[in-house]
Amino acid sequence: MSPAATTARGLKSVSRAALSWKPTGRAQQTLAAAVSRSGVGLHSGERATATLIPARAGEGRYFVVEGEDVRVAAEVGNAEAQSVLCTTLRSECGVARVRTVEHLLSAMEALGVDNCRVEVSSGDEIPLLDGSAQEWVEAIRGAGLCAAEDVSGQKLEKMAPQIDEPVYLRKDDCFVAAFPSSQIHITYGIDFPKAPAIGCQWFNTFLDADIYSSKIAPARTFCIFEEVEKMRGAGLIKGGSLENAMVCSMTDGWLNPPLRFEDEPCRHKILDLIGDFSLLARNGSQGFPIARVVAYKAGHALHTKFLHHLSGKMDADQ
Repeated sequence: MSPAATTARGLKSVSRAALSWKPTGRAQQTLAAAVSRSGVGLHSGERATATLIPARAGEGRYFVVEGEDVRVAAEVGNAEAQSVLCTTLRSECGVARVRTVEHLLSAMEALGVDNCRVEVSSGDEIPLLDGSAQEWVEAIRGAGLCAAEDVSGQKLEKMAPQIDEPVYLRKDDCFVAAFPSSQIHITYGIDFPKAPAIGCQWFNTFLDADIYSSKIAPARTFCIFEEVEKMRGAGLIKGGSLENAMVCSMTDGWLNPPLRFEDEPCRHKILDLIGDFSLLARNGSQGFPIARVVAYKAGHALHTKFLHHLSGKMDADQ
């Protein structure tokens, strides 16, 4: 029996929230200076710019799209359930949306940018850059971090979600699970039997800023060559190229080597998971829960559905 089947079989889902919030003893942070990056959007194929601007304590992370006078909070309630091949956020009133937010949010969550205004211009998509989160890490570290203050000039304590009992969500043989733990630990598995160069991979890691920056952030997004035309026919990945994604052929292996890591595809899935789980944050809190998280063949949709389940907004039967 596979590790995935063993893990899923041994779990019992819970229909109530398995989550609580605890103080971290640390002040919420924001950027010390504004910083911008420009590049092509993965799906639109258009050049866009994202400018990260310091925000006040308690404001959290949010997006403002050029031409739309509304904030799109980086919270799970704003995640579109049917977003394909990326994570898309839409404002509560439904007017504004911003696409492909996961790599930027992943870097901000891992490096502790708790409050940030992200202004998006020339479209509604975050630039893909090189397909990883490495340039976002460099931008954030270049700008620096400082304690955030609210409108009264007060610092606010950063809270963190904590898993109190095992919880999981499964669709077919894909699942996401979380277990109580004293620190963040992530295990992710993928399986691409039709692409032997990828095959079955597992990666385990603890999470802090240094581990993220060296072992997770450089991992680039990837796709299967034989599926590219179908995705483009559906209006997707217009901006994808050999410069911003790893491309693997079912028969010929990697078309644009070398890989940065032998298991780079699996590491990128963890990058995405961190970005999606950051949506659990509210009002400058930490997003990723203090837990041991195990995922297998999951994707953006299952990640965000799990967060709804985790926060008690969806029960196991749904």
